[in-house]
Amino acid sequence: MSSPLLQINDLSYSYHSLTGETYALSHVSFQIQPGEFVAIVGPSGCGKSTLLSLIAGLLTPENGQIVCTSSRIGYMLQRDHLFEWRTIYQNVCLGLEINHCATKEYLTYIDMLLKEYDLDAFRDKYPSELSGGMKQRAALIRTMALKPDLLLLDEPFSALDYQTRLQVSGDICQKIRDANKTALLITHDLSEAISLADRILVLTARPATILDDIGIQLTTTETGPLAARQAPEYGSYFDKLWKELTHGTT
Repeated sequence: MSSPLLQINDLSYSYHSLTGETYALSHVSFQIQPGEFVAIVGPSGCGKSTLLSLIAGLLTPENGQIVCTSSRIGYMLQRDHLFEWRTIYQNVCLGLEINHCATKEYLTYIDMLLKEYDLDAFRDKYPSELSGGMKQRAALIRTMALKPDLLLLDEPFSALDYQTRLQVSGDICQKIRDANKTALLITHDLSEAISLADRILVLTARPATILDDIGIQLTTTETGPLAARQAPEYGSYFDKLWKELTHGTT
């Protein structure tokens, strides 16, 4: 087995205010191999987004260690956060501008992504002219523009309606796999976690720790979220996750 791209060792974090201390994470440890797609599920408010912020370097751990073999990390949030006054092309190029690397190589890569994600015809449109799914694809291109090795996905499909969510989540995750990227996805949707991930990390209530680490293997000849839900193993995985989240037992 190759060396992990991401390794979390005994990670703890608390939020401090004038009124006291709120424990978010407690002794969290796991690792992710290159090319893996890992989902994180857990009760609301347990510290899932805090964990991603720590990995991204937006917060500093109080205890423990985060080891990532690449400094190129992309972070995709719940909302697309596209600027309404910028065209889609200007939006997806924003990271290149901020990092002063709008070179021919990177701009050519963005042109390729726009074609691949069926947005090239909308490059000069504004976000208000696009559907929710198209805006999420644009947000992914913006995230992918700097060629990250690790993608952090914080409920990126939660703002979409159910039908669009099924289509866009399967489409985006397949593109991430095709690009051989490593991804860590936060989701509250157990079906989404089962149908998209190679592994699922189950967190406890706050302060969160790892309750279980479940490898997902589905017997299906087709790809996509709907096909995954028809796999014979799907029901067992769902029942196991539901039991762990509602009763806190493995």
